[in-house]
Amino acid sequence: MKTTLMLSLCALLASPAFAADDPVTARQAIFKQFKKDAAAMGKLVKADNFSKDEFSKLAMHLDAIAQQPWQHFPAGTASGKTSHETDAKAEIWSKSADWNKAVDNFKTETGKLKQVAANGDAASIKNQFGAVQKSCKSCHDAFRKD
Repeated sequence: MKTTLMLSLCALLASPAFAADDPVTARQAIFKQFKKDAAAMGKLVKADNFSKDEFSKLAMHLDAIAQQPWQHFPAGTASGKTSHETDAKAEIWSKSADWNKAVDNFKTETGKLKQVAANGDAASIKNQFGAVQKSCKSCHDAFRKD
């Protein structure tokens, strides 16, 4: 019983939800999941035997988590302004209208991907996956130090 309780507590402490007190850690955990999902989808679209069902599950997950990281960008969490390493540029806050437009575009593209993955053919899915990747890149180019 004590072992189960201890393992549960360790899992909670390591979870992104517990990291909510630290917005940099919270958003980085979500972005790591973005990367994991995108990598898995990339492998699927390149595979000879494309699994629409598997891709659709990943697209649904990506769309769900696409709503999450943006709340973890409070003022003062730009690169060099926190005790944690971050690649966020100050432009996120100084050009907030552009930032919000980029975020909205990403959310729109992931929503489309979820829909296309559920209903479309492999070519449409691959095309929309490319649109999602393009939205990621444009945001990184403008708002992330690489």
